[in-house]
Amino acid sequence: MKPEAVIFDIGNVLIEWNPERFYDAQIGPDRRRAMFAAVDLHAMNDRVDSGEHFRDTIYAVAEATPDWADEIRLWHDRWIDMAAPEISHSVRLMRALQARGVLVFSLTNFGIQSYDHAATHYPFLRAFDRDYISGHMGVIKPDPAIFAALEADCGVAPEALIFTDDRADNIAAAAKRGWHTHHFTGPQGWADRLVTEGLLDPSEAV
Repeated sequence: MKPEAVIFDIGNVLIEWNPERFYDAQIGPDRRRAMFAAVDLHAMNDRVDSGEHFRDTIYAVAEATPDWADEIRLWHDRWIDMAAPEISHSVRLMRALQARGVLVFSLTNFGIQSYDHAATHYPFLRAFDRDYISGHMGVIKPDPAIFAALEADCGVAPEALIFTDDRADNIAAAAKRGWHTHHFTGPQGWADRLVTEGLLDPSEAV
């Protein structure tokens, strides 16, 4: 079945997301490794992506970890510098699909306030036909519940969805539900897949 709707993850598909790279530039690789060993910052971010308040959650972790408080607060205060730059080829693919009249959804682990902040820098985040943002949904990928919630809301059969994500566990969870999937490792591979699926012509996928 030819897909009827295309679903994009955002982090490392439409926008680069690499906190380690950011901290390496700010405090050096050795101190960054020490901080990430001392504080589970990705678990902190998962709490934000699950719906907890962006600033309050990060600042509370900073207050509880005085040895790294200033550095932890950067996760909030300099967040847009971590979520950068946009992956321009992927954004062009999104726009090309919509120009063809193909439905394009997001399915992303993202906080409520952090998404709003990101959208002020990346206007394309407001251009999806439907947004499925974990912070609003109260559940994060790869929990099967987030995929089921999208199916229940969007009105498109699972076998008519195609989803790209950079994480293999998220791809596996979607594939179990019968979705077409593409493990994103770069925009050219995703462009080629969209052409193969008949959703774009090669001239539109550049």
